Amino acid sequence: MSGPSGRRDLRLVPVAASVWATALVCVHLPRLSWWVVGLGVASGIGVLVLARLPRPGLQGRGGLALVAVIGCAAVALTAALAVPERDAAHDLDGRVAEVIGEISSSTSTGRDGRLWFDVDTVHAGTLGAPERVAAPIRAGVDPVDGLAPGAVVRITGDVMATDPGERAAAVVFGMRVEILRPAEGVLGVAAQVREDFVTRATRLPEPGAGLLPGLAVGDTRAVSEDLNAAMLTSGLSHLTAVSGANCAIVVGAVFWLTGFCGGGRRLRIGLALTALAAFVVLVTPEPSVIRAAVMAALAMLSLLCGRPSAGLGLLCLAAIGILIADPWLAATPGFALSAAATAALIVLAPPLARGIARWMPAPLAFAVAVPLAAQLACGPIIALFAEQQSLIGIPANMLADPVAPVATVVGLLACLAAPVPPLADLFAASAWLPSAWIATTATVSAGVPGGAALVVPGLGAAAVVAVLSAAIGILLAGVSPLRGAADLWSRRASTAVVIVACALLSGRALLAGPLVTATVPQGWSIAACDVGQGDGLVVRSGERIALVDTGEDPALLASCLQALGVQRIDLLVLSHFDADHVGAVSAVVGRVGVVVHGPTGSERDVDVLAALEEAGATLVPGATGLHGVLGDAKWRVLWPRAGSAAFPPGNDASVVVEFDGGGIPRSLFLGDLSAVPQRMLAGQLRGTYAVVKVAHHGSADQDPALYAQVQPTVAIFSAGVGNDYGHPRHETVALTEATGAASLRTDTQGRILIGLEGDALTVWTERADASDVDDLE
Repeated sequence: MSGPSGRRDLRLVPVAASVWATALVCVHLPRLSWWVVGLGVASGIGVLVLARLPRPGLQGRGGLALVAVIGCAAVALTAALAVPERDAAHDLDGRVAEVIGEISSSTSTGRDGRLWFDVDTVHAGTLGAPERVAAPIRAGVDPVDGLAPGAVVRITGDVMATDPGERAAAVVFGMRVEILRPAEGVLGVAAQVREDFVTRATRLPEPGAGLLPGLAVGDTRAVSEDLNAAMLTSGLSHLTAVSGANCAIVVGAVFWLTGFCGGGRRLRIGLALTALAAFVVLVTPEPSVIRAAVMAALAMLSLLCGRPSAGLGLLCLAAIGILIADPWLAATPGFALSAAATAALIVLAPPLARGIARWMPAPLAFAVAVPLAAQLACGPIIALFAEQQSLIGIPANMLADPVAPVATVVGLLACLAAPVPPLADLFAASAWLPSAWIATTATVSAGVPGGAALVVPGLGAAAVVAVLSAAIGILLAGVSPLRGAADLWSRRASTAVVIVACALLSGRALLAGPLVTATVPQGWSIAACDVGQGDGLVVRSGERIALVDTGEDPALLASCLQALGVQRIDLLVLSHFDADHVGAVSAVVGRVGVVVHGPTGSERDVDVLAALEEAGATLVPGATGLHGVLGDAKWRVLWPRAGSAAFPPGNDASVVVEFDGGGIPRSLFLGDLSAVPQRMLAGQLRGTYAVVKVAHHGSADQDPALYAQVQPTVAIFSAGVGNDYGHPRHETVALTEATGAASLRTDTQGRILIGLEGDALTVWTERADASDVDDLE
């Protein structure tokens, strides 16, 4: 698929690949870095010796080999030199430490309500006497004003070392934060401009108001949880991240405008690069933004200058340079996605645009081809680590992406016009319309039955997505990289792949839509929904339904409830207010009768309950002794103790509830209790339980005596695939299995249904697993 400029120069591709592979080895096995440096030096000497041999053609190949060896040695040297500083940060693991450094990234709100950002550390260590440590650290603190890139902060908190391969050497959970020096100079001005724009945008109506700052300057703080989930489900979340696409829009817009005004090529290139530099400062010059800017500048300039055949070589050189500067980027999905998207702009977008131009005007074809190329290239990479694959992503992007440049460019104009408020308001209002279009597209797309599929991430999923992406690309472009008969056969094979995929997706849409309840056995009384890293368990007695926690993703919870045929929830138990237990409440608002909830600890917790109450639910604080009926079954709250000050709101104050009778096996739901409250709870338990939902997703903090006492027949572990916490822990699975319980895991088995037939439990799982069981006595 080479462009009209001629055959592409691919010589630097294996060089970049070898440097990338070396970086991955060095960041995951840092102790080998010096060995790799030595090997690189020895290999370089060998290449120089061989290059002096008088053999035809050897000199040219030797030059590339020497470049590859130098690049590998350089990236290994960078990693090796960083090891001592990173080790110093690792040594703080498990301690309360003081960290002083400069914020180097934008802030984002995490699941725990903290503001998270990167810090280039200056000092870290013992309280009051931190030592000099030059290592990147990820910090999370309670929200305060003034946390902007360029500000110097002092953070006191618990430190946790990260795994090898992660860019941040450690994570600090801040208990206290102090701004020693606010952002100054251009960074301070940029921070103020961003704040003014966010304030101006959020005065506009929804949908679109909260999304606009994300589209224009990558600030997603005003994006609601529901819209954020819809953006993820519909495959549009990349629009709110400052990526190569945003940078390419800025470069392209300035290049075109300068040319429209009569500027020459050199002036266009100079102004485009100047605008790109200003854009980087505005949206925060964090590493990911600089990386995206470098790659987008190379890609777009190679296209705009009429030299697309040179773009891939420039991209390889840029990737090599970036990895030498920061080898840890090689292990980040963002770097891989950025490189893949940029390569797609260079290699895939032109033939796609020519192919699509058969059905629409050329400018519109190019506007569609650019995001589509990036989507096709990034899909296989996303499948390596994402549990959810958007099946509606390509059509959603084709609808939303053409207007994204309008929101970005006009939104930036609103930022620049801040000194003239009426003009800034006009630009912001003009950018609101495309923003509202994108928000509506995301919401509607996310609601399409079968629009997203839960998959097991890994090489298998990536291979399937890669084959489908290649087939779509070949069909739309109307040409393959092959020649002659092979080209014909590749197009036929691509047609077959797309037809089969469409048939499978149509069938899945039927099974996820009109026929959804036909795919679920009807004799269940307990269902553990696969809501990722979170809890979402449904209990049924007759026609009455209870839901214990909601998970974090409204789309995942709604899909599970739809499959189970659940319309109304008579009893909603919110064990506590962590996002992985209440984040998806919006999926059931207006459908709940009674809410039994744990103690509140913040305004956000109160807001969750207020939304349910305003929609007609009755709120009841959960405490020991509270009880009721669900159909013919009885339920009882066993924890927390009313008015107890021993355990603050959170995990250890989780509402623990038991169900019994009415066709429900005697069951115990332990929330996120740790070992200490588990020991206190054990004295209130009587008899054994057929089903136990293991506390805290199977963390290591468990009381073995409690599980030995209740003797569960099955133990449910509700956890997400490949979660960062290592849940469920192997020792916890072994602990429950030692009591004779069968392990049921949502991360490996998907949705789990448990029924009661006589005295036997019947278990059905969505996915097969070695631990699957049919009947349990």
